[in-house]
Amino acid sequence: MNALLSEWTGPYGLPPFDQITDADFGPAFEAGLAQARANIAAIAADPAVPSFDNTIGALERADALLGRVGGVFWNVAGADSNPAREALEVELAPKLSAYSSEITSNKALFGRVETLWDQRETLGLDKEQMRVLTLYRRMFVRAGAELSGEQSLRMAAVMSRLASLGTQFSQNVLAEERGWHMALSEEDLEGLPDFVVATARAAGRERGLNGPAVTLNRSLIVPFLQFSPRRDLRAQAYQAWVARGANGNAQDNRAVATETLRLREERAKLLGYASFAAYKLEPEMAKTPEAVRALLMRVWAPARAKALGDAAVLEAMLTKDGAKGPLEPWDWRFYSEQRRRAEHDLDEAALKPYLSLDAMLAAQFDCASRLFGLEFKELSLPLYHADARVWEVSRGGALVAIFIGDYFARGSKRSGAWCSTFREQDRMDGDVRPVVVNVCNFAKGEPCLLSYDDARTLFHEFGHALHQMLSNVTYRFISGTNVARDFVELPSQLFEHWLEVPEVLEKHARHWQTGAPMPAAMLTRLLAAGTYDQGFATVEFVSSALVDLAFHEGAAPDDPMALQAEVLHGLGLPHAIRMRHATPHFAHVFSGDGYSSGYYSYMWSEVMDADAFAAFEEAGSAFDEQTARRLEQFILGAGGSEEADVLYTQFRGRMPGVEPLLKGRGLLEEV
Repeated sequence: MNALLSEWTGPYGLPPFDQITDADFGPAFEAGLAQARANIAAIAADPAVPSFDNTIGALERADALLGRVGGVFWNVAGADSNPAREALEVELAPKLSAYSSEITSNKALFGRVETLWDQRETLGLDKEQMRVLTLYRRMFVRAGAELSGEQSLRMAAVMSRLASLGTQFSQNVLAEERGWHMALSEEDLEGLPDFVVATARAAGRERGLNGPAVTLNRSLIVPFLQFSPRRDLRAQAYQAWVARGANGNAQDNRAVATETLRLREERAKLLGYASFAAYKLEPEMAKTPEAVRALLMRVWAPARAKALGDAAVLEAMLTKDGAKGPLEPWDWRFYSEQRRRAEHDLDEAALKPYLSLDAMLAAQFDCASRLFGLEFKELSLPLYHADARVWEVSRGGALVAIFIGDYFARGSKRSGAWCSTFREQDRMDGDVRPVVVNVCNFAKGEPCLLSYDDARTLFHEFGHALHQMLSNVTYRFISGTNVARDFVELPSQLFEHWLEVPEVLEKHARHWQTGAPMPAAMLTRLLAAGTYDQGFATVEFVSSALVDLAFHEGAAPDDPMALQAEVLHGLGLPHAIRMRHATPHFAHVFSGDGYSSGYYSYMWSEVMDADAFAAFEEAGSAFDEQTARRLEQFILGAGGSEEADVLYTQFRGRMPGVEPLLKGRGLLEEV
């Protein structure tokens, strides 16, 4: 019996992870697709007069089985890949794209939606139903429902190929990360803090080596670049890190990126848009490429000025060490860490024992409890990997959600950190509570000790999780994080601010061995260093966002790498700083459509998150009850039930300017 197709009768309706095999996924997808296609055909052929329930409501229910199967597979494939799952990803990409195209090119189905749209003022729809109808029609039109003949067929072919390319890009990056390591001798470990040594030894064991190693996992390579006094080894590791996807081998992504950009341009032109950026940004808060560029350039100038000043200081330190300049990208983190230690008396090796994973989990749960009344109880249930943990989330005795945390790096997990769902919240046929997962790539240890940046990542992803868990709408189509791309990062980036609240760290930042709180002087120095090195961080982000925008706002480049170089030269990117994500491993942009022409959205959301947290400060407490209630009502609980600017204005009373962002990054004085 296929466990994916059986009724899930276990606790909380969770997938029966211990019964699911890789052999189950293919047949389950086939069954899900067959059922969904039959349901879609029945809706399109329904002789009854179109109504919201028999058309939009029916569409919401049509792919229930397919969604259930996909909810398991895509989460497991991203967090614990293997050859069988990777092969199925390749096979599924065009199949699922074809299914999607069948829906949006179904003239009878679109006709029913159009009938409802034309009669919308007379249907007696409530506010949420009107919003869902609006978004469904927008989805059909933007997917090409108004195309016909050769144009419709070409759109389906383009979308199928784009789906395959996105899968190929992602798998190539994972293969590059899995395939490289730099073995270290015992002498190479000199000067590294104990936590980096322990992580390197663990990485060596995972790779089957007899000694320590550096891999391309961010939680290992970044601290290695921070602390290793061996400039030659830093250079070797850094160059491998930034060369992912551009090594002239079978995993080289440069041709994949070129074809992807060409097909995206063709897609936009088929739909009547001047560029892919114009198409992609139309439903977002930014609306136009010009608005995105204006924000990014407003931030670029002060960030670059700050970074150039910092580079001069670091290069002087390099010269004082007797090394030959100029300052290189593999030098920045090393000398920046030394400078941070000197100017802020802040040593990350001394800080990490106070930031154990368990302590920071307790901190994020405590903040959610104080803000929203949530309670967390860890459970012992079978999951898809032994490292994953699961909690029941409740409020006032009622179940709110199930939360899964999968925090440790491993070779089978794609890089980065993300939030996803196995099941989304909705109320169409009863109160369906979400099953939410946070996935990170922290270096595993006994215990797992986090850097402050790691802790910020933990809080960031939990902000996304709260957006999913507190969702309070009827329809999945607008549930949780189904919002504008440049709005989706608001809850995640906003929740990061609670990590900076002194009383949170005073309570939870305790030494993992002694239980002693972080010394007051260390806490003061940590918070005072909050804007340290923001010139570097802002420049590497904004340069990536501007390259992404350049790729999509004009004709597709014949050579994306040449255009990348041209954009960076025009910006005057400091020599010792590189893009955060170079094109051949820019998974946000090329592993799918999600952040294509939209990488800027983190900064767009940051404009709001800085202003949103100020609402708590103005109320006199980071845990002000009324402000938290408004945050849940208008942001976290509202999903995509209204346009993003409307929701934000309901919460805050107005839209923000860019000054809070510049202040938060310590860049106002550079304006």
